Amino acid sequence: MTVRIITQCRMTSSRLPGKILMPLGSETVLAHHLIRLKKSGLPVCMACTSNAADDALLEIAKQYEVDIVRGSETDVLQRFADAIERYPADWIVRVTSDCPFIDPDLIMQGVALLNEFQTCDAYVSNCFPRTYARGFDFEIFHSSLLLEALQQSNDAYDHEHVTPYLWQNKNGRMQLYNVAQSPDESQWRLCIDTPEDYELCQYLETHFGASQLSYHQIHALMHAHPALGQINAHIEQKK
Repeated sequence: MTVRIITQCRMTSSRLPGKILMPLGSETVLAHHLIRLKKSGLPVCMACTSNAADDALLEIAKQYEVDIVRGSETDVLQRFADAIERYPADWIVRVTSDCPFIDPDLIMQGVALLNEFQTCDAYVSNCFPRTYARGFDFEIFHSSLLLEALQQSNDAYDHEHVTPYLWQNKNGRMQLYNVAQSPDESQWRLCIDTPEDYELCQYLETHFGASQLSYHQIHALMHAHPALGQINAHIEQKK
């Protein structure tokens, strides 16, 4: 069984353009993200767009020794399929690059669950229902399912968001498994999509060195300093 992480990257974010190369302490958002992913021991591929704005990401991929594939900005499903074709793996871990504190150990807990399934129709994530803070999301699925989604779905929503074909069980075969925790901490936003999100993550990095902490250490900080969660509590996730 081979497993590869594919992280979704682009510089043309609608709410905070260029966010992944914004400084966060001594590194950029993207650098923290890649460094933490590589601690999982899994190979990492950046799935970027063909936009000129993403040219800068080529050097980042080289610097941090990760693979890179470029493709459509709007058809992200096709972009992931291109990544699988160029860098094959049995199982794919999908994450997004605006998560500087993503936890490699949490991802590997999800990967370990694959041993419990005797089918390629498994889908493992910590998003349905969500109990972890945003910024620690992962989805794990067999590469054949993603290629099936590409072939079978003409829904623009499926192509923009990559995995709805899977977690909506459109083929009727999916075995869905959700990684959950208690208490529910889904109210926190530790991803970066707005200036307020950036303010919170910048504070956590400069005052507490959050990029060196585990998810559980970070959530302990959020409990110890409840005012931090108020910095971006009013931000609504994009629909």
